[in-house]
Amino acid sequence: MPAESRVVDGLRLALTTFTTLPVRAGRIDRPTAGAAMALAPLVGALLGAVLAGVLLLLAALAPPLVAAGVTVGCAALLTRGLHLDGLADTVDALGSYRRGAAALEIMKKPDVGPFGVVALVVVLLLQTAALAELAGRSWPAVLAGVVAATAAGRLAVTVACRRGVPAARPEGLGALVAGTVGPVAPAVGAVAVALAAVAAVPGRPWQGPLAVAAALAVAVGLLRHVVRRLGGVTGDVLGAAVEVVTTLVYLGLVLSG
Repeated sequence: MPAESRVVDGLRLALTTFTTLPVRAGRIDRPTAGAAMALAPLVGALLGAVLAGVLLLLAALAPPLVAAGVTVGCAALLTRGLHLDGLADTVDALGSYRRGAAALEIMKKPDVGPFGVVALVVVLLLQTAALAELAGRSWPAVLAGVVAATAAGRLAVTVACRRGVPAARPEGLGALVAGTVGPVAPAVGAVAVALAAVAAVPGRPWQGPLAVAAALAVAVGLLRHVVRRLGGVTGDVLGAAVEVVTTLVYLGLVLSG
């Protein structure tokens, strides 16, 4: 497949995977999946720009907490809530203290257990509180902060799909994308997202990049733990990585702000 065609098909797959945009899917195979996962931070940045616009508009019309809550709701709506669902399923599996197939079976269940409910509540509350604080900053800081956090969440997927990380199941999204990303994409993505975060904290240009680096470090540690417990990654694990890293970057941007 020509490189240009793979990139175009990869971008389409990334858009349909990480957003609700009605984009027609092209070729879907492992090379295309690798391109899609490498481009995930770019899609996250585009989504973040939309969410920043929503936050800024609503903050001019309503209290910051209301604007932040609606923005978090829009983020879930624009991603079909898939990442939140993945977070709940992953936390339920890890909270069961089971391993391998037994833990994967818990992730397949349609209901959400107590661990998953608590994880969802905590993440949504933290994101809302952080966005409410960000809403009081200048519009360039809001744009930089939301774009960086949203892109960093998708960069966690790029990192989770790098070569050497196995899939937990022989089928599903995890099997399609696991191990498809080379070493260059995560490195380039990390630098790009860190640079995007520079303007997120006025007067502290180092705080945004530090928040991104710390969140990604947590994601790498969490990924290692998940691989030990489950045997590899799944689509739910990727969704959990998105929400965990996005939340941690938001927190890093507002701590001592």
